[in-house]
Amino acid sequence: MESQNPVISASILAADLWQLGQLVEAATEGGIDRLHVDVMDGHFVPNLALGVHSVRCLREHSQLPIEVHLMVENPDRHLAAFIEAGASLVIVHVEVAPHLHRLLTSLHECGVRAGVALNPSTPTVAVSEVLDIADQILVMTVNPGYAGQKFLPSALRKVSQLHELRTRLGHRFEIAVDGGINPETAPQARQAGADVFAAASAIFRAESVPDAVRQLREAIDSAAAHAAESATG
Repeated sequence: MESQNPVISASILAADLWQLGQLVEAATEGGIDRLHVDVMDGHFVPNLALGVHSVRCLREHSQLPIEVHLMVENPDRHLAAFIEAGASLVIVHVEVAPHLHRLLTSLHECGVRAGVALNPSTPTVAVSEVLDIADQILVMTVNPGYAGQKFLPSALRKVSQLHELRTRLGHRFEIAVDGGINPETAPQARQAGADVFAAASAIFRAESVPDAVRQLREAIDSAAAHAAESATG
């Protein structure tokens, strides 16, 4: 299976909460496809961020799909609350989910899409047994916990591995990247096989949010066109 149409998911972690509503409207004007909410518990990652109320507010005021990225210990304890609040996709970390197959199945039974995230030091083999039921595999391209970190090029190897597995086995999961995504790094991830690009600072800390989204889209589309030309040439 080849790469799917690229999806830009705007991560509100980098947004000024005082202006969040206006910033989300501006990002929507620019053409984002989804909203990405990072939930942090101060245990799995060294930071506290966002929660159920944030998701509920976004759901009340936006029609866009909402990805909830649970960077927390014991994610199963929080699933019901975020589903009720309006999550469209819930992403859990394989590192804290010993019963991952059951957890992903329970998400599907609740009517939401199910994703799995991999930290930079976690190999792709960790998710090999759930590739047939996962809707998204999220490759962390920074160590999770803070917005504004530098992209780790070594993560591209994992993206390529997942793309090869998806193509060879005929699975349909999305390949997402999160961390340091901008017009320079997103094309690298696209060429490696990524479909979903969670961008935070590159969107919400730009002088013009709509223009930042458009520039990111153009960079990704250009990389996709180049990859297509190389494949046919």
